[in-house]
Amino acid sequence: MVLLNYNPPQSPQLDVVFRDNHIVVFNKPSGLLTVPGKQAIHKDSLAVRAARVWPNIGVVHRLDMATSGLLVWALEKKVHGKLAQQFEKRTTSKEYIARIFGHPVADSGVVDLPLICDWPNRPKQKVDHLSGKSSQTFWQVIQREACATRVRLHPITGRSHQLRVHMLAMGHPILGDRLYANEQALAMAIRLQLHAHKLSFNHPVDGRRLQFESPCPF
Repeated sequence: MVLLNYNPPQSPQLDVVFRDNHIVVFNKPSGLLTVPGKQAIHKDSLAVRAARVWPNIGVVHRLDMATSGLLVWALEKKVHGKLAQQFEKRTTSKEYIARIFGHPVADSGVVDLPLICDWPNRPKQKVDHLSGKSSQTFWQVIQREACATRVRLHPITGRSHQLRVHMLAMGHPILGDRLYANEQALAMAIRLQLHAHKLSFNHPVDGRRLQFESPCPF
């Protein structure tokens, strides 16, 4: 997808939630790429900004450009591997806040639908029961609004666009989603209403459990 009028927020340049000699936890704003795009106009990103301060910083995981919230990256190569393993083995815990279109019938549930890249329409993803990778998302209603619902989302797996496609598959796309929302849901918000609210993992050096929280900006 070509990013037209890419104009990422400039202040603050880096929102650092936590830092020690081994890791950095960032709060990424909506509208900023996690890593640079292929074109020069898409170079500005969290990774490029962070590398100006820590030249050897290692990207451990990513958020979509339109998604805001918490990310942990490594300041040392050996630490990078240990953090990456936690994400691969699903010992990390991630919680997102989202506002979705309409009202789910139930108050909570699990979406268990396999996902695969929709190549003719990439970077979009789609449900594919034959070739898709196993994907699960736990969801829970926080508040029902007039035409929308605020929900808590826990991705059990970590597929690309997983939360966005799973909410779409439920019939309740995330508000402001330029890739997946219907016209009405898109018009209800000026940005994607998805925020990485909580992040928990074991410190890669001393092993203590760390948990970080970023207030939801919408």
